[in-house]
Amino acid sequence: MYTAKPKILIYSHDSFGLGHLRRCRAIAHSLVDSNPDASVLILSGSPIIGSFEFKPRVDFVRVPGVTKLRNGAYSSLSLPIDIDHTMAIRASIIEHTAEVFDPDIFIVDKEPLGLRGEVRETLEKLKRQGIHLVLGLRDVMDDPEVLREEWQRKRALPALEELYDDVWVFGLKEIFDPLEGTGVSPAVYDKTLFTGYLRSQPPKTARVPDALPFGEDPYLLVTPGGGGDGVELVDWVIRAYEARTRPLFPALIMLGPFMDANHQTQFMERAEQVRDVKVKRFTAQMEPLVEAAKGVVGMGGYNTFCEILSFNRPALLVPRVVPRQEQMIRALKAEEAGLLSVLPIDNYPDTDLMIAALSRLPRQNAPLETGIPNLLDGLDRINARVGEILRARASAAAPNSAAAY
Repeated sequence: MYTAKPKILIYSHDSFGLGHLRRCRAIAHSLVDSNPDASVLILSGSPIIGSFEFKPRVDFVRVPGVTKLRNGAYSSLSLPIDIDHTMAIRASIIEHTAEVFDPDIFIVDKEPLGLRGEVRETLEKLKRQGIHLVLGLRDVMDDPEVLREEWQRKRALPALEELYDDVWVFGLKEIFDPLEGTGVSPAVYDKTLFTGYLRSQPPKTARVPDALPFGEDPYLLVTPGGGGDGVELVDWVIRAYEARTRPLFPALIMLGPFMDANHQTQFMERAEQVRDVKVKRFTAQMEPLVEAAKGVVGMGGYNTFCEILSFNRPALLVPRVVPRQEQMIRALKAEEAGLLSVLPIDNYPDTDLMIAALSRLPRQNAPLETGIPNLLDGLDRINARVGEILRARASAAAPNSAAAY
């Protein structure tokens, strides 16, 4: 039942990395900022969700974590139980949380039926109750043929047709359409909103002067996101500084919380021997570092890309190509649009190429110089759409309330 104080539930399976969690957090914060009566609850499997600060009226429920093995299978992250038992616990928590929280809107991030179908029953129950269901998708999911096969295998296409009221794509169709080639019907496109990218802002509590690594001197920020698959990027950059044949700006390398501990130790030891290179493990407040950087070197994950756009920083992307083509597609489409430059990982570990790319980076055009319209309108469009949904629910509830009175 709709109430005057709307409640929004967001699901993010977040088995690995930071992307889903940071995206959901950004949306939640924007929603409570735009609606002083709203509350947002995030369901997440991220093991580090507690490291992040949340605004008032935003909270989270953590379900037991899982991890993806190299063979593509999942296993329990911490609990000594099999994956089927873990998934049953997760599904039960999700369903019970939705029942008790009683949301007006349920937003599912990326996976139409959740990890291994864990939100299917919750979606079906909320659909019967008339709750507004939204699927949120990245600007790029994967190669369209691969995504089509995946959605067919997971039986996700009927969910897009029958369960969801809205599909939000957090990007611009002019840059890339993740639904093209997946087999979705015109009816799905009719309820699809391309929002634009999600603008990043520094947290009000961020202490920028304390965070800057080289004082007032300019620097390059190197970030592999969560870091679990960023070993080659970090190694390549350090090799370039070890063998530098021309002047380079100092580099701050953020390793990410999911990088293997042995690699973290090795990189920190190597950096101690190299002039103008500093390595840090992790910070939950990347925004001030991006804002202060002269340029950004990343892999092409969604949130890093949004930060590059938001703070208008020249960028060099070295995207991964496995297990998904997502980063490569995003990077190449962004390069095609004039937003940044790309150095394919196939060239690793050619130090001359990396040195040349790092040298050019500070002189590149900043991405907003392209003048692409509506590029960073994502949160504004989401807020506006949520307002429309809530007003429609309030209008539908009003006759019933009047009759009851």
